[in-house]
Amino acid sequence: MQKNPYHGKFIVFDGLDGSGISTQTAALVDYLNRPEQKLRYGHTGVYLTKEPTSGLIGGLIRSQLSHEWKSSPECLQLLFSADRAHHLEKGIIPLLEKGVTIICDRYFFSSIAYGSLEIKDKDWLVNLNKNFLLPDIAFFLRVSPKICIERISKARHGFTLYEKEETLEKVWKNFENLAQEFENIFILNGEQPVDKIDEEIREIVDKKLR
Repeated sequence: MQKNPYHGKFIVFDGLDGSGISTQTAALVDYLNRPEQKLRYGHTGVYLTKEPTSGLIGGLIRSQLSHEWKSSPECLQLLFSADRAHHLEKGIIPLLEKGVTIICDRYFFSSIAYGSLEIKDKDWLVNLNKNFLLPDIAFFLRVSPKICIERISKARHGFTLYEKEETLEKVWKNFENLAQEFENIFILNGEQPVDKIDEEIREIVDKKLR
């Protein structure tokens, strides 16, 4: 993986489905968009994005995750990699070059954590992402699979490909292993009150980016 050489900062949130990633990414965008924070960090703005993207390849990925069609696990991971490459080239890197702080809802950590369930050659998964940018900070939100499933069932009808409690337990173990392998990953207790999680995230961001 390549360290971020650009003026803009790259922050990623990851974890299990239902762990509250979308809530925390939105809260951090609001915080960093405050005038005093723009002056403090010298960024020219904050941009929130997510993976899979809303583009053509991202649409194919979401269709497979929602069981609309099926391909091999390897094909799915190649789609994730292609979507990410395009995302970086056309969206993320041009903004980082301009000094914009990027906050991304999921990144390659999800590809490895979820993809390792069906693809035993972890090195192959890592190599698919080896030329991509490392985030300056990555937050993994730790929420028990049981609570994640409860949240998902209340929020929408139906479950996607990996949304089973026993499956999510294995995925979270993969996230924990990734936190030992890569720098600047912070595991936070996602079962705390939202404002407490917000506070911890802001403290880490203030310390790491100043």
